[in-house]
Amino acid sequence: QVQLVESGGGLVQAGGSLRLSCAASGRTFGNSVMGWFRQTPGKEREFVAAITWSSGNIYYADFVKGRFTISRDTAKNTGYLQMNSLKPEDTAVYYCAARRYYSASYSTYYRADEYDFRGQGTQVTVSS
Repeated sequence: QVQLVESGGGLVQAGGSLRLSCAASGRTFGNSVMGWFRQTPGKEREFVAAITWSSGNIYYADFVKGRFTISRDTAKNTGYLQMNSLKPEDTAVYYCAARRYYSASYSTYYRADEYDFRGQGTQVTVSS
């Protein structure tokens, strides 16, 4: 079992920055994948970014390219999502998720239901 705990959310003005962290504990997997998703009321969970834990391959949703950066510290078992140039439409609950194994198709990483573990989420609110 893997436990994921997000932190770093909060209230920020448009154009500002936040860095989210996702601390993983329990049995972690060297060939796993960590993803970030976000969700607003009434909408499905939306893919933001993913990173393969060992090799560091990165995948982004089109709407965050150039603004968000995903990274991980394997020694600390912690993933990060650096969010810059935030917009009011980025307001959401942000979740990290972990998948046990790599997939032959990277499109798998874009689907929330393809992950095995999820954190409780952290609220990000961007004011205009």
